[in-house]
Amino acid sequence: MKRIKPLLISLALVLAPAVASANELKIGFVNLERIMRESAPAVKAYKKLEKEFSSRETDLKKITEQIRSKQTELDKGGLTMPETERRNKERETVKLQQDFQRMQREYREDLNARKNEELAGIQERVYSTIQKIADSDKYDAVLQEAVYYNPKLDITDKVLKALSDK
Repeated sequence: MKRIKPLLISLALVLAPAVASANELKIGFVNLERIMRESAPAVKAYKKLEKEFSSRETDLKKITEQIRSKQTELDKGGLTMPETERRNKERETVKLQQDFQRMQREYREDLNARKNEELAGIQERVYSTIQKIADSDKYDAVLQEAVYYNPKLDITDKVLKALSDK
């Protein structure tokens, strides 16, 4: 009995790696932020949004320059100009600032809404592509967030390539 116990323990230690490798999990990792930033569909969507909102951004820059010029005009000549003219210019400046703030808020809201629309569609394609890769390469799990992962598990480049091929 005393000899059998060490023999069984030795046998278990020798066979344990073989059993573990037979049931080995295949796990992959994807960096979703990188995919949403670098993938062909994401780059295309960002360019589309930039083109769509460029005129409004230009308008905001023009208003900013108008506000600066009016403020400079008030700062330089405010003491020498008549009281009514100074008040009128101050009101114009305040009105421009209010219009600018309103336009900027609307711009940000519209841009965020459009960005969310575009990214939602891209995210569906990304998840579908990840699913296809996982099925074809027989992954047991694909993770998108981890405190640590071995770079050998990273399949982000494979997903980026598959998205650019579509």
